[in-house]
Amino acid sequence: MNAHHAHPPGGTGGPDPSTPARAEDRPARLSVGVVGAGRVGPALAAALRLAGHRPVAASGVSDASRRRAAELLPGVPLVDPAEVLARSELVLLTVPDDALPDLVSGLAQTGAVRPGQLVVHTSGRFGTSVLEPALRAGALPLALHPVMTFTGTAVDVQRLAGCAFGVTAPEELRLAAEALVIEMGGEPEWVAEEARPLYHAALAIGANHLVTLVNQSMDLLRATGVQAPDRMLGPLLGAALDNALRSGDAALTGPVARGDAGTVAAHVAELRRSAPETVAAYLAMARATADRALAHGLLRPEPAEALLDVLAAADTPRGTRPDDHPSDRRDDDGADGDDGNGARRDRPDSDGDGEAGA
Repeated sequence: MNAHHAHPPGGTGGPDPSTPARAEDRPARLSVGVVGAGRVGPALAAALRLAGHRPVAASGVSDASRRRAAELLPGVPLVDPAEVLARSELVLLTVPDDALPDLVSGLAQTGAVRPGQLVVHTSGRFGTSVLEPALRAGALPLALHPVMTFTGTAVDVQRLAGCAFGVTAPEELRLAAEALVIEMGGEPEWVAEEARPLYHAALAIGANHLVTLVNQSMDLLRATGVQAPDRMLGPLLGAALDNALRSGDAALTGPVARGDAGTVAAHVAELRRSAPETVAAYLAMARATADRALAHGLLRPEPAEALLDVLAAADTPRGTRPDDHPSDRRDDDGADGDDGNGARRDRPDSDGDGEAGA
């Protein structure tokens, strides 16, 4: 696998960078199959086609899967998973996380996996250990997780340019794994096998929970009469994200970071009245924000104590535990706001992967 196909060299002797190389002008190197034509698989196969590989088969049973395959992989037949493996030298297993172990073991038990076949999954949660049944059958296991949300449309292929991929593979396959990522336009980032669950949790917190928070904020703004909450939030959230990525915890602002306990109490009271389903998430994020602001010297101890009193009181059921101290409550409700960990991201398509990144 030659990584240079994804990034043609410049200079007078190289191809004109203003004229994209066509896949048909380059020899196909690997036949590619997709098991699970959800949002991710067809996009990755389309990117591999641009790099000179040859998608030959895909599996998918839902109408959405068939539409995606037709759009992103025109001319590629939809067949059953065993037939996908029979036709392919490189197989992309792009199914939901929970379906992956049974899929791999089932394919291996039926003899569908061939020695020397590259078997790639795109789950963020798993490394290559989940591919152990395929490895025993002689396959070459790779875990390539694109750190990106997917729409199931052609725009996904463009977004792969510069996209990070979490890469896990046996050491002898590391260069091959990284080359495949580069050919898809991505940037490989090595993730150790034992670090995969933490890696995926980090992405879920950042991406999946962000979507929940943004939509909660838009719902509340609509309730106040704001006609275009997306336009109102766009500049604010864009600046906040940019500041956080550039400056870390120094970018924290707002009433919690300032220790404005009265403002936080007013927020909680209004949310209880107008949107009680958001209170748990507000309290959980306020506690986490207070902890980070304290740890980085942004929140002074005195206002912090008043703030934590407010949060503890808000978190205590009416008429119970009157003598609780804030320090006894801060770690009490770790499940608050735990409304989504990235497990199911493409619910309408059980046969396809949801959004990665997640």
